[in-house]
Amino acid sequence: MRVAVTGTPGTGKTTASRLLETDLEVIHLNEVIEDEELYTEIDEDRGSVIVDLEAASEWLEGRDDVVIESHLAHRFDADRVTVLRCHPDELERRLLERGENEAKAVENAESEALDVILAGAAEEHGLESVYEIDTTDLEPAAVAAELEAVIRGDREPSAGTVDFVEYLE
Repeated sequence: MRVAVTGTPGTGKTTASRLLETDLEVIHLNEVIEDEELYTEIDEDRGSVIVDLEAASEWLEGRDDVVIESHLAHRFDADRVTVLRCHPDELERRLLERGENEAKAVENAESEALDVILAGAAEEHGLESVYEIDTTDLEPAAVAAELEAVIRGDREPSAGTVDFVEYLE
């Protein structure tokens, strides 16, 4: 089984996935991308790398019974895709608190309001494989518990249940 844990930066993917109690191996894909240099270039302006998705996919080949955690996790084969969501105001606060610049924080908040990652996950995997978890008011342990429920199959798919469009008004 492969479970993807994805979402806009700042939604709590890394923190919650570090708390998972599961027999599945947890792969923090962003760390792998950095360590294995699975990128084509460095975008100095944005402070990020341009990921080589084909190279990352090849690295993941043959790795089963895993949880893949990354804002890119939905771009790879998975049986279940969990999209962590967070209200854009809270997301922006979290990103600024961890040292992101204001432009990047606002850009990510707007992406969250527009359902960018959710839409990508649904398009890639179908609504029947996508689960949303609103992390806005949840502690990391509670998010991890929700992720564990998805892994066990104790939660129904729920794409489209979280709505932050009012942020854009």
